[in-house]
Amino acid sequence: MATLLLVEHDNNQLNAVTRNAVSAARELGGEVTLLVAGENCRAVAEQAARIAGVAKVLLADDSACKNQLAENVAALIFSLRESYSHILAVAGSNGKNILPRVAALADVAQISDVVAVVNPRVFKRPIYAGSAIATVESLDPLVIMTLRASSFPAAQESESAAPIEPVDGVAHQPVSRFIHEELAQSDRPQLATARVVVSGGRALGSRENFALIEQLADKLHGAVGASRAAVDAGMVANDLQVGQTGKIVAPDLYIAVGISGAIQHLAGMSNAKVIVAINSDEEAPIFKIADYSLVGDLFEIVPQLVAKL
Repeated sequence: MATLLLVEHDNNQLNAVTRNAVSAARELGGEVTLLVAGENCRAVAEQAARIAGVAKVLLADDSACKNQLAENVAALIFSLRESYSHILAVAGSNGKNILPRVAALADVAQISDVVAVVNPRVFKRPIYAGSAIATVESLDPLVIMTLRASSFPAAQESESAAPIEPVDGVAHQPVSRFIHEELAQSDRPQLATARVVVSGGRALGSRENFALIEQLADKLHGAVGASRAAVDAGMVANDLQVGQTGKIVAPDLYIAVGISGAIQHLAGMSNAKVIVAINSDEEAPIFKIADYSLVGDLFEIVPQLVAKL
């Protein structure tokens, strides 16, 4: 039994969620091999090789993988499948784009958003926007699944590095091409991996008022998030959305400001270690899962918090 895990990275830096995914892979038993697919990404492979529990790292350093086009990376993974019983990726934008293609090529079913490993064939995953957990069994010869990284602890650093092996023969698939990307620059931590997240909802009312959330987040050295209602209202960009159709987060501290707590939002943050809710409606659903509840006007409470910090 052996597992192949696709590494999350930007060609320069290993994404921290890969460490959580390694912990999940180790629960399957057998050797864990990491695949780093990119261009000029040797540094990422060296970082990945230092994660405890990794047997080896495959490095596909090729122009075909520079922007991690799903068609190219999926074809690469499919070509490597014979050596593995399980193929994994984090349930992020890349994993959700690439692994379904691998599953289709291999003619097997994909299991999505796994939050727990029962045994190498049986897994748990959320359904109905996280209101229930389904236990599913794979009967396919090759298990392909995406992982909800926030549900697993981060693997530690190893004293010794795993060997790095090059992968040759990466093919350019003619069905798509990279045009350009626009990257949002921020000094704040990444939303998906931040230890502290402060999120704002519809009650803030405007983009200008959303600055309160940013001020509180900066005081706590945290990331900024938002409910779908705030995103739909144009207060913030959609890459800050937390919830079923946005980012899934599990920080040490999650502060929900002016968020009622729709089930779709709860699906994205209910695994936070400590949840603080600020809302003027004492009947808001968010209070049912909050560890600390503040009922009152957010425009009075948040400035007071900022002033005290």
